[in-house]
Parts: sequence; C-alpha cells; structure tokens
Amino acid sequence: QVRFVESGGGLVQPGGSLSLSCTVSSSTFNVNTMGWYRLAPGKRRELVATVTIDHYTVYSDSVKGRFTISRDNAKNTVYLRMNSLKFEDTAVYYCNVRLSNNQEYWGQGTQVTVSS
Repeated sequence: QVRFVESGGGLVQPGGSLSLSCTVSSSTFNVNTMGWYRLAPGKRRELVATVTIDHYTVYSDSVKGRFTISRDNAKNTVYLRMNSLKFEDTAVYYCNVRLSNNQEYWGQGTQVTVSS
C-alpha cells in the first residue's frame, strides 16, 4: 500500500510564490525518483520536475529558473518551490513517485491557480 499526503497549492497572483509538498509512505518498497507533474484544462499532462534519490534534478523548460524541486530522503518527502508564477502555471499538480518495485504511483493532486 502506498499513501500520499500532499499539501500546498492555492490561489496566488502573477509573480507570486507557492510551495507544494508530498510525503509518500510504503510498507514494502523504497522510494526512488520523486517528482511533480501538472494537468491544465485542455492540455496534456506534463512533467514539471523530478529529483532522484541522489538529488539529481530535471526540469521542464517552462519552469526552469523559476521552480525548485528538492527532497528529504529521511522523510520520503518531495517539495516544489514555485516562484514568479504565471497564468499558464495554473493546473492541478500531481506528486509522482517510482518505488523500488519499478512501479509508478500518483498522488491525488492539488490545485494551483494563478489569477489577478
């Protein structure tokens, strides 16, 4: 059984900042890569950022330089700090993890809305 606890998100004005966090627990498997994806209305789900257990990070071009992903391995928690938010960042953000069984799991999602 894999459990997710996501927090953060909400409403922010353009240029503002928000932070997301996601804690994953698994009674059987270890957590490997963690990341965030997002789904905006009328668009396909897209990668936001990922971080490996060795803290190697990957960002989409659309968020590079504005968002920062990090993780606490001891807590199985991944964070996403989002700065300089734009209207087009509005989406449901999903936590994603790959466990040591090589399977992917998804959190329930949290809404981020950028609006004036």
